[in-house]
Amino acid sequence: MFALLWIPATLLASIFQVARNALQRGIMGAAGPWGATLVRFLFGLPFSLAFVAVAFALTPAARPNFSPAFWSAALSGALTQVLATAALLVAMRRAGFAVATAMQQSSLPLAAVIGLFWFHDQLSGWAWLGVAVASFGLVVLTWPRQASGPQPVSGGGFGLISGLCFGVSLNAFRHAGLALEPHHPIVSALTSVAVVQAVQALALTAVLAVKDRRALAAVAASWRSSLSAGLCGALASAGWFVALALSPAAPVRALGVVEAPMAAVAGRRLFSERLHVIQILAGSAVLAGVLLTTLA
Repeated sequence: MFALLWIPATLLASIFQVARNALQRGIMGAAGPWGATLVRFLFGLPFSLAFVAVAFALTPAARPNFSPAFWSAALSGALTQVLATAALLVAMRRAGFAVATAMQQSSLPLAAVIGLFWFHDQLSGWAWLGVAVASFGLVVLTWPRQASGPQPVSGGGFGLISGLCFGVSLNAFRHAGLALEPHHPIVSALTSVAVVQAVQALALTAVLAVKDRRALAAVAASWRSSLSAGLCGALASAGWFVALALSPAAPVRALGVVEAPMAAVAGRRLFSERLHVIQILAGSAVLAGVLLTTLA
């Protein structure tokens, strides 16, 4: 019944993710990267809770199991997603919106390398060709010449960190959803989103309350934009979690590369960013490498 639902779920998640990233970037000037990261979780939580209430109302037979396996996967995914979001926002400011989004796609080839050395995963020759092509494109994107941002090299580095952390969180969230309620994947996915966002919002608010109260004040002052970013973030997270509950992470992440051309258009229209030919070719190489990597 739900076999192909992961495809529209992924496409919608990509659309809302680009919108959320754009809204977060606008907030970052006053709130900083950690304040803008908090916006995603804190203002998205009420919407995620509403989604859970609807899901349980429509699926009364669901019985979630908050086992140690769920908490282990959910908490590791929550931590790496926070780090990934903050790194992505810094990369956007230093290397440009479109370039940083393309760098984020490194999550799949980086996850492949980690899988080989950590989990002893086996990939096909085509997949490793994809890793090589994507890596080449990433090197070109981080090269200091002809970049759209003021600090392209460090921006590229943060983009790689973002991709690595997103790759870890994607797999962690998939395992969390499967551990929570394998027989009702949509309920499991939406519940996992709400639990993870609650943990992230509480933890990051507590840290900023101690370390950077000005960031919290800036988030509160920009509540209108923050609310919009929260809604887009909740919709994006719901889409990703539903897709991951129905399909392995590799094809989901591969289809998610559609956000790269969306980000290029958004960067041009919203932030007056212009991409050079080399950046376009390198970004295309990254996307092609990501797609090849799924041929495991």
